[in-house]
Amino acid sequence: MAERVAGPEIERLIQLLARLPGLGPRSARRAALHLIRKREELLGPLAEAMRVAHEKILVCSTCGNVDTSDPCTICRDPRRDPAVLVVVETVADLWALERSGAIRARYHVLGGTLSPLDGVGPKDINIATLPGRVEAEGVREIILAVNATVDGQTTAHYITDIVAHAGVKVTRLAHGVPVGGELDYLDDGTLTAAIRQRTTF
Repeated sequence: MAERVAGPEIERLIQLLARLPGLGPRSARRAALHLIRKREELLGPLAEAMRVAHEKILVCSTCGNVDTSDPCTICRDPRRDPAVLVVVETVADLWALERSGAIRARYHVLGGTLSPLDGVGPKDINIATLPGRVEAEGVREIILAVNATVDGQTTAHYITDIVAHAGVKVTRLAHGVPVGGELDYLDDGTLTAAIRQRTTF
């Protein structure tokens, strides 16, 4: 059994860092040591930023985005086209589209995709409120900006079915998004091209 080389507080920091995406135990140890070495520059400010984030960050009850207000900044922005609703899987996808500056619409964050094999159904993601939003907000076009994966396409087909009665135009991202690709990893130019060349679903 490996002998503990640090106190329980440092071990807990390493364990928590190791839970972050992309960080394994070794990377978490390196990150923890870097934070400790830069205690005044990084560790203190990071701890304070995380405390504030924990207290103030909310999930928007309208679209599912994260912000410090509810409704979020995007939902309250009068410059957005209320007739266009972009459906994304995650907040990271929303941020990627916003970073590209390709469209000034409103969003609906699903918080995942339908995955029958994994037991993820419509009740497990933010999909039930979508038809109501379409009708209440006078949406004329839904852009399905979901990932080009099997689960993403399953979700896209389900959404198309549940909004079919509303007479809304349903489009999807076009060229530039590779099959199996994820929006958060695409460059701004690719995202812009995909938005502009969207096709009817």
